[in-house]
Formats: sequence, C-alpha cells, structure tokens
Amino acid sequence: MLLLPSAAALPSTACTRLRVLLPPELFTGLCVPNPHATVLRTMAISLEKFIHSLDLRALPRVLQIQSGIYCQGSIYEMFGNECSLSTGEVIKVIGFKINKLIASTCENNEGSQFSAKVELPLNFPGLYKVVADKTPYVSIEEIARKVSIGPTRFGHPCFYSAEDIKLANFTIKHGEQITFNSVEEVNGTMAVNCVVVRNNQTHSFTLPLSHEGEFYECEDDQIYTLKEIAEWKIPKCRNRIVKLSNTLHMWDSSSPFPKNFDGHLILMPVYEVQAVMKFRKDIVHILSDLDVEVKDITDCYDIGSFLQPLSLEDIFERTSKEFPMVAEIMEGPSASQKPYNLLSTGKEIVIYKKYQAARVLASEMRSDSSKRHFLIPMSYKGKFKRRPREFPTAYDLEIARSEKEQLHVVATKAFVSLHKELFSVSVGDQFLVQQCQTSEVLCEGRKKLIDVLACEQILSDSYKKVLLPMYMEGGFVEVIHDKKQYHLSEICKEFHLPFNVKVSVRDLSIEKDVLAAAPGLQFEEEITDSYLLISSVSSPVESWEIPVYRLNMLVHLLSKDVQTVVPPVTRTMVEEVSKEEYYMLRRYENLTLHPPPRPPKKPTAAAPPASAVPKQGVSDVLQAPKNFCIDTTKKLCSDQAADVLELQVSCQNDLVHRENQKDMTGKATLVETTVIKDLARNYEAEEEEEHDYSYIDEKIIENIREVFHETSIRNKPALSRGRRDI
Repeated sequence: MLLLPSAAALPSTACTRLRVLLPPELFTGLCVPNPHATVLRTMAISLEKFIHSLDLRALPRVLQIQSGIYCQGSIYEMFGNECSLSTGEVIKVIGFKINKLIASTCENNEGSQFSAKVELPLNFPGLYKVVADKTPYVSIEEIARKVSIGPTRFGHPCFYSAEDIKLANFTIKHGEQITFNSVEEVNGTMAVNCVVVRNNQTHSFTLPLSHEGEFYECEDDQIYTLKEIAEWKIPKCRNRIVKLSNTLHMWDSSSPFPKNFDGHLILMPVYEVQAVMKFRKDIVHILSDLDVEVKDITDCYDIGSFLQPLSLEDIFERTSKEFPMVAEIMEGPSASQKPYNLLSTGKEIVIYKKYQAARVLASEMRSDSSKRHFLIPMSYKGKFKRRPREFPTAYDLEIARSEKEQLHVVATKAFVSLHKELFSVSVGDQFLVQQCQTSEVLCEGRKKLIDVLACEQILSDSYKKVLLPMYMEGGFVEVIHDKKQYHLSEICKEFHLPFNVKVSVRDLSIEKDVLAAAPGLQFEEEITDSYLLISSVSSPVESWEIPVYRLNMLVHLLSKDVQTVVPPVTRTMVEEVSKEEYYMLRRYENLTLHPPPRPPKKPTAAAPPASAVPKQGVSDVLQAPKNFCIDTTKKLCSDQAADVLELQVSCQNDLVHRENQKDMTGKATLVETTVIKDLARNYEAEEEEEHDYSYIDEKIIENIREVFHETSIRNKPALSRGRRDI
C-alpha cells in the first residue's frame, strides 16, 4: 500500500515527477495500490549501471525509459547534452564514449578511504601510472568483456594466472606475464591471441574465452595521459586507481586536489551516450549519470523502425557497386575549416565513391612549439623551392645523399677525431659527400674496421679526400645550388624525404593558401589515407575529398536517385591536422615501415672533446614523441637519493671545468650560431631580391672560418692553464 499526499499539497514539480512514476489512471492523490512498482523494480536498471556493463560489440540496443525526468515535453537540451527523458520513450543506443572522469583522492593505494570527488576533463594535464587491480578475473571471457583489447600498444593488457595453465605444447607457469593481443574466432571458437616471453623468445598461443581460472593484472610501468587511460585502461564495472606522476607544472597555482594529496586517484567514468529517437533525425546525446531507469527491449522491438545512423567508416566499408549514394547529415563535424563547416545537420550530400589517396605530411619550419602540420594532396598546383636541410650527424648525411646530385654541406660545429686516420672538422669546412665505406683504425693498440663516410673537402683551389666517422655528432647545413621550382609530385619522385621547401608560387585555385604564409615547410613523409568524394545535392558545382578516419560525422542514407553519376570538379584542399592527429599519423606510418638501422657506436669509450658534445636533432623527437615524453618524465620524477647525490657531484666537477672553458666555449658557440644565421640571412636576402635561390657567398664562409681559428688560437693558452689547474 502506497500513501500519497493530495496533489494540492505538493509543489508542481513534485506532481510532475509523480505523474512520470505512476500510470495516469493511478495518480489520484489518494491512497492507492501500485501493482506496477514491483515489476518496474525487478526489470528496470539505472542508465549508469546499464552503460557501465554494456559491451560496445553488443550495439545497437533499444531501451525504454521506465522512470524518467519530465519537464514540459519529451526532451530538452542543456549545455549541448540531452538531459531529460520521459517515461515510456524508446531510444536506440548506437554508441557511447567517456565524456569526463569523476576522481576521488585516495588516502592509500588500496582505495578504501577517499575524500570529496573532483570532476576532471579528459585533457587534464599530467602523466599517470596505472595501479594494478588486485581483484581477480574469473575467466578469459570476463577479461575480454571488461578490458579493452585492440591493435595499438595501449590495447595489449598483461595478466598472470594464479595457477599453471597446461597447453598442448607447453605450460604457462603461475605468475608468468601473459600479454593479450587480440580477440578472434579460431576454429569456430572465440579465443584470445596471447604471448609470453621466455629467454628473449616470444611464444604465441590462444586461450578460449571459456577458460576459467584466477587472473590478476600485472604491474604497468608505462606512463599515460588521462585521455589514454580513459580510452584504454578503465575496465567495465570496475574502478581504476592511478598515481599522478607529473602535473607538467600547469596546476601548481590552482590545483583541484587537497594539500595532503599523495598522488593516488580513484577514477569513475561518466559516459556520453549517442542515441536515436523515434521521431527525430538528429543524434541525441545523453550523459550516463542522468537519473533515469531503463529497460532493454531490443529482442522484442523492430529495430529497423529507427533511422540507421552511419559513420564515415561504415560508408567506406560498403562495396564499390553501392556508390554513388545520397545521404542526409544527422550530425555534422565540429571542424571550422572549409568545406567542413558547410556539412551541417540536415544537409543532403552525394557520396560518389571511396578510394585511397596519397598525401604528404608537412610541418612548418619553426623553432617554437606552435608549428602547424598539414596534409597536402598531390593535386596541389603551387610550386616549391628548396630550402637548406640541417644534419646533426654524419649518419644523417649518408641517409640524405642521392645518386642524382652530390650533397654539398657546410660544418656548423667542430669535431675532433680520436683517430689520426679520420678527419677532424672545423666550423666552416665544406664537404661533398661521396659514399659510405669501411676503414681500418688503430683502437687501443689493435686494428679495427669501422664504418666511415668518404667525403671531399672543398679547399680554395682544390679538393681533399677525407674520412668522417659515422658516429660523428657534429652539425652540417646543406648548400643549395638548385634554382628550379618543383611541383609536389616531382619532389616526391626525385628526392628522399624529409625535404625542406618554401612555397614560391601559391595555388591560385585555393581561396586562402595556408602553405604560402609558412616561412618554410619540411615534407616529412608520404602517407596513404582513406577518403570519400562528396558534393552538395542542392548545388553540385564542385566536389570535395573528406577523410574517413579524422572527420566525426553521422549520416543516414536516402532512397533518392543520383542526378549525375560523374562527380563535378574536385576542389584541392590542404588539410591542417592537430598535434594529436599528427603524432597518430606518424605512429601509424612508422608501424608499417621497417625502422632504419641505428647509427654505429664509437669504437672506444673515451670521452669526446668539449667541441663535440652530442646534440639531439628535431628528427629524433619527431621519430618517437611518446617515448621522448615518457623518458623525460621518468628523469624528472626520479626521487632516488643516490641519483641526486651523483648529479650534485657531477655538476660540481663540471662547474670547475666549465669556468676554465667559459670564454672559449662561449665564443665557439657564438661562431656556430653565426654560421647558421649568416647562411639563413644570405638565403632570405637573395629571396627578397630575386625570389630565387643561388650560391652561398664563399666570402662569408671564409670570414667565419678565419674568425673561428683566431678565437681558438687566442683561447688555447687559457684552456691549457685551466686544464693544468684541474
């Protein structure tokens, strides 16, 4: 028996809420029985619990709202998310993703006690370590259902079994780390592809999902961003504890955490649910923590009665015979770049075909961190002139040399050879790079073959053959003798990437050519990506290529005939990509290529002279940005007392030595910087006058060489006295 107050005694909002919870015929304001209450309680579940337990592979699902929040209408929108549903409404869930995280600060890493909750966005700065979950998984099926397993390195979780697992060929010992790589069907049975490593040898095997046991998460020594953890490291129906390793010094003044915060956080995700409603053509966005109860009615509902939203990936997976097709945009992209800003909700488009297209990934040549990144199509009609490249090592010279033209470089950093058979380089020396070969050197009293780079040193009236060690860490700038203007396709065909250029003639077919404003561009690599060719139904004057995997857009197909099968003229478009997309492109492309061999190491352990201090090039950082970030963070976060003490002693010794060399190194560095600046200034001056490239003035190089030699001679007595004092 349920006792209800009279309707007059309740505020209007409470009456509205009661009308939602009870059928209309039962809402009389009197003491009435509610036979539906028990049924609703046993069959309904909160939206939050449903989404937390839902597997993405089970989508789409049809849900009926059992108890909702009613506010003068079926649904209303607040802060960009639909946040009110009425009882009896039916929605089709087509996807969900983590929108934000609710974090509780732990008093210990077990998470038994926690303080007030803090809401964290996915872009919250900092690097985090994942704390292994101490609650066991009871089967392989539970792991596959709750843990993200995917093709990237983030999707390879590691577990160990509390007991030995006997396979046909060998036995997995208890406590041995098992890496889960993928889930697939093997001989009609769903199984997980696994790997164990023993004595540096990899052993692959499969475990069926039906296999039961006691499995625990392994400790993870990697460091992740909060977004990476949200996407890959939060299991379904479980909390995730992480430890903050480094805040990147961005929250020092306004940290959301208490003063006694020890770095441990309990993370609970809040999902954004994408759904389709019966009589709406757009996508509804609902936060999972909305106070509603739902019931899964997928098995007894006609799912085909809803509009079928399709992503660009879904369209691309269709056969070529199904194109062209007409579609209406249900949810347009958020990008403001043309023509993406024209793809608004409700607009009808023609999708002519799908294909793979080549692009050149390019970056601005800037010294600061605000450099932009572009994907340039081969149809770009502008022209480019070459810009000098910089090479941090002799090994880079070997990679860059080509058979078409001889590589001419100027040294910007001095190098003193440890062997008399090899050449010592001075600032301003010019070389023509020949080829890589081996040479015999005397190393600790024994003869040894090492890899060297054969070059010709350019003297005033002759050439001198010299050998540079491949391990040489110096600095070189290319001398450009080529005045030709190139199209993009010509550069990709005739030269090795990376390659430095500047736009000399902009593409007049583009309304605003963003490449023409760049001070210089580095063509880094050529990639192949997936595209759809589309145009507007209302005004099919031109067509555009839209990227399949970088544009979030949902459409539904219309049963309309395409007026013309032949697409209109395709507009050339330079796509600007974000830093995140840039690194993902580099990461994906590098996975498909074999890495180049590592540069040879020095034959001896003797310390190099002060003039040849190693310097990391820009290409090293771009080659592995993630590892660079992790390694730097590890060094910054190290709190080992022994390391600190060793660092202090090392700094004191270096300080004494540095004081004696202060004058010489300071002037040598100034000369090195002057070389690069003078070369750049020479190029810029000639560009302004002739809008073309020409030879470098030999007088500038000779003057720089003389200044450097005079500086070295004047500082030799001071350096000798400093060494004697030490």
